[in-house]
Amino acid sequence: MAPWESAAHGARSYDAVLASIEVDLRQGKIKVGDQLPGERALALRHGISRASVRDAIRVLDAMGVVRTGVGSGPQSGTVVIANPSAGLASTLRLHMATNHFPVADIVQTRVMMETWAAVEAAASPRSAEQVSKLRGALTAMAAPGLSREAFHVLDAAFHVYLSSLAGNAVVTSMMESLRSAIQGYVGAAITSDDHWETMVPTLRQQHEDIVAAVIANDGGAAAAALKSHIEWFHQHSESAPATASTPERPQS
Repeated sequence: MAPWESAAHGARSYDAVLASIEVDLRQGKIKVGDQLPGERALALRHGISRASVRDAIRVLDAMGVVRTGVGSGPQSGTVVIANPSAGLASTLRLHMATNHFPVADIVQTRVMMETWAAVEAAASPRSAEQVSKLRGALTAMAAPGLSREAFHVLDAAFHVYLSSLAGNAVVTSMMESLRSAIQGYVGAAITSDDHWETMVPTLRQQHEDIVAAVIANDGGAAAAALKSHIEWFHQHSESAPATASTPERPQS
């Protein structure tokens, strides 16, 4: 059997629904906020069972393309939404869990995306609210007594927000999807409170330098500071002493 024949033979029955909805979205026949036809109508249209239609809807839901609801009215049924980071994030987390995506590759991807975003963010006009949010993130991460876990959450959110200032919707969605992966490997990399205490002052200063460069419209300095920051953390977390009570760190 030829490869294409094998692929066709193994096609899932619900793939027809996915392909059809993609075409309708591209052609503008359906758009965000619209309800999809019911299970029965989709089953008849594609000559498949309602169970296969439900499988297609579950896939679309997991991908962040639709939201399902019960009852009646505009919020019921299967409604088209736009939440691309949801599907990307869940896929990325699962593949990170299988060690298919090594941490070192995640780090390299972050450097590529975030340094580009830093240059664009520095060159773009910023509102007073955006500058306030950046400075507010620095203040939150500098709060006395802030736990390691809370810092990691704030740190991941800071990097996502900073990248969003570049104004590229695809990069923003990809960074949002990376948020949980970033938070996960950062949290798992440092297992010693003593080691963390020696690192956090440098991390805070690095964040200050990044924000200062962006606000000063110096894209080159912002990109260099971000690259140094991401790589510095990865290098120092690799040398962090492990503790017997903590899980193994992700492989890189």
